[in-house]
Amino acid sequence: MADTDKKIAVIGGGSWATALVKILTSQKQVVNWWMHNESSAAHIIKYRHNPKYLQAVEFDLERINVSTDLKEIIEPSDIIIIATPSAFLYELFEKFPKELLVDKYVFSAVKGIIPEINEIPGQFYHNHLDVPYDNIGIICGPCHAEEVALERLSYLTIASQDEDMAEYVAERLESRYIKTTVSDDIFGTEYSAVLKNVYSIASGICAGLGYGDNFQSVLISNAIQEIENFVDEVNPIHRDVKSSAYLGDLLVTAYSKFSRNRTFGYMIGKGYSVKIAQMEMDMIAEGYYATKCLVEINKEYGVEMPILEAVNNILYERISPVIEIRILSEKLA
Repeated sequence: MADTDKKIAVIGGGSWATALVKILTSQKQVVNWWMHNESSAAHIIKYRHNPKYLQAVEFDLERINVSTDLKEIIEPSDIIIIATPSAFLYELFEKFPKELLVDKYVFSAVKGIIPEINEIPGQFYHNHLDVPYDNIGIICGPCHAEEVALERLSYLTIASQDEDMAEYVAERLESRYIKTTVSDDIFGTEYSAVLKNVYSIASGICAGLGYGDNFQSVLISNAIQEIENFVDEVNPIHRDVKSSAYLGDLLVTAYSKFSRNRTFGYMIGKGYSVKIAQMEMDMIAEGYYATKCLVEINKEYGVEMPILEAVNNILYERISPVIEIRILSEKLA
């Protein structure tokens, strides 16, 4: 099949899915776009804008095929980019006919863990949808959807064990305001993308409690060490965690005003309950679900991860953020 024949689908209707469709269509790529919300799909078809996310982005209707029928979107597509919240992924594909994914490439832009099975999306696609690891890819930052909408210079890392496919997707996503690099580290990049959301919550909690920049620098320095120790234990291959796919993604998520995980953590630090913070945000903070799952997963590996444990204690054990962060501060160096 010639490169020009590859059809791309984007699965999801949130801000990151919307940003990915914007990037692809701006490169004159036709996109099959699935979203769950029927009224949002109808609004896009009529007004060319997503009514809920990145409303300023205007779409060329000749370059998008919008539908709420998952089978209708995936069946004619060759590359499937999934950008739905991890909490909904298992239910979305629970009854999906796996044979429709044969010979297709599945790229995950999901930055969370599937809570029903404690697996990162790449493992889920392989273990439950029978997609070979060579046909699985990861799309990660550092990149916020809001800055993509504003066409501010951003960077993406495309990871796949199939180097040619990684290069192909990278070319489709590269534009005037998007720079891309490729990697073969599908496990490390995906776990890192999940972990940085947890550490972003920690950063937000500390900001909400009044800790300053000096402490934040120590917190994030220790966070990248936790990421490195964990991904090296899970998948011991050569990688440089100081590169943008790991450290860069952590920094932008921990410090940016656009980071929903940091915002969620900030509200917790200010005294909001988890439930009220979630209601106030009206958006998914992936790190909340990932925290408990990562603690469970780490029982197998036994990596020392005091920041992860502290966030888990605050969110799930209901330990006071003031007390927990004070205890954590004694463990950091």
